[in-house]
Amino acid sequence: MGRGPLAGVRVVELAGIGPGPFAAMLLADLGADVIRVDRAAAARRGGGATGGTDFTNRGKRSVAVDLKSDKGRELVLRMVENSDVLLEGFRPGVTERLGLGPDDCLARNQRLVYGRMTGWGQDGPLSQSAGHDIGYIAITGTLHAIGRAGGPPQVPMNLLGDFAGGSMYLVVGILAALLESRTSGRGQVVDAAIVDGASHLSTFIHGFMAGGLWKDERGVNMLDTGAPWYDVYETADGEHMAVGALEPQFYAEFLRLLGLADAGLPSQHDRDAWPELRERFAARFKERTRDEWAEIFLPSDACVAPVLSMTEAARHPYNTEREVFVERDGHLQPAPAPRFSRTPADTDGRPALPGGHTRAVLADLGIEDADDLIASGAVAES
Repeated sequence: MGRGPLAGVRVVELAGIGPGPFAAMLLADLGADVIRVDRAAAARRGGGATGGTDFTNRGKRSVAVDLKSDKGRELVLRMVENSDVLLEGFRPGVTERLGLGPDDCLARNQRLVYGRMTGWGQDGPLSQSAGHDIGYIAITGTLHAIGRAGGPPQVPMNLLGDFAGGSMYLVVGILAALLESRTSGRGQVVDAAIVDGASHLSTFIHGFMAGGLWKDERGVNMLDTGAPWYDVYETADGEHMAVGALEPQFYAEFLRLLGLADAGLPSQHDRDAWPELRERFAARFKERTRDEWAEIFLPSDACVAPVLSMTEAARHPYNTEREVFVERDGHLQPAPAPRFSRTPADTDGRPALPGGHTRAVLADLGIEDADDLIASGAVAES
């Protein structure tokens, strides 16, 4: 705590899963004091699945609270009084029933930014339905667009919905609301829904469709493996190289390094010839191993890179030189991003265990009867 551009900002995170914790982690990476309110039962169990290597809890402090108890609820409201942001990811209406909804919290702190993370949004016909990333990106059309021609949609893990369409948009909303509150003196509710964010991410493609430059089909367009110069190719050792040689000057460099510059190939944008180009590229890549091709293409302007596993990526010299990954307590994990020239962000990399900072948080609030609160079950420590 205390480093990064958000030093001095305090965030209360009501514990959840997926995009909410990741958004809170990003705020913590940027220097915010993030206090995660975990369930008291989780602290009594000793942490369970939320401890150890759950890196989305890094850089935070955890206080374990029974939110259904009057004392526990009052404790959270006292935290709200001294915080800038509250972040929650429950189904719509849950925090209201707990007495911790926007009206309850803003009554205690009118400058509070109340961030809400859901899949379907706070209202609408699906707002009370369960869901996961795959369903959210399905209903927005983005899942339909991912995959090869003639094949089924390909699931991009849960990065596109949960973390890009969810966490990142929640963080943008929170930061915008914090900035606005500096002049208005008033907080507000930020309603971040994954369906909204995932749809918004496809604005660029919708523009291409409107201009007649993109077909609403999988695998037939310039950036979805439809073009032979924007695809992946298998190498002699069964690995792959990624090719993204769109611009003519980069495409020319790609052909030169691939050894096909003087092969009399058809024009780059002759769609009728794309099958031939793909066949020639595929055959050439099969002549060498991935690492041999990487030696040829990196660094260059050919826009070609080796497809690395997550383990390989963490050890690759291009990433280690820039410190894209950092090692903390014997574990490699992605470094904070983005980077700042004057207020660098950092992380100790240690995930907060449920209730691991209960007494320290109570002390920050000036609460002296920690033993009584623990004995009553309103709070717990690990």
